[in-house]
Amino acid sequence: MILIDTSVWIDYFNGQKNKHTDKLDDLLLSEVIIIGDIILAEVLQGFRDDKDFERAKEHLNNLTCYSISNKNIAIKSAENFRQLRKKGVTVRKTTDMLIGTFCIENNIPLLHNDRDFKPLEELGLRVVK
Repeated sequence: MILIDTSVWIDYFNGQKNKHTDKLDDLLLSEVIIIGDIILAEVLQGFRDDKDFERAKEHLNNLTCYSISNKNIAIKSAENFRQLRKKGVTVRKTTDMLIGTFCIENNIPLLHNDRDFKPLEELGLRVVK
């Protein structure tokens, strides 16, 4: 089971070819791919064309969707943020802290193309390369 971050889905739906979208192509054939509710919202809100939105919604709706945050994840995410900040590292987006913390707490590997997740590897985030 692997969680795919918004950063990879955006490239994927935009037809960009890079190591992350190539990896997603491979994983779609061989692994259980999951999505998070926050990621689903981020990806779908980016579509301007109604047809593209409906097509993406249909495909993504076939994936198992997890609720990324709850009270425990929110608190742990804040603790992780503070731990990194004490080391001089600031993660720019709260959503990335929540997604990364969800993955750490549930031992779910993450495929991403976003530098904000790099510091979370120190805290146990497993990254698909």
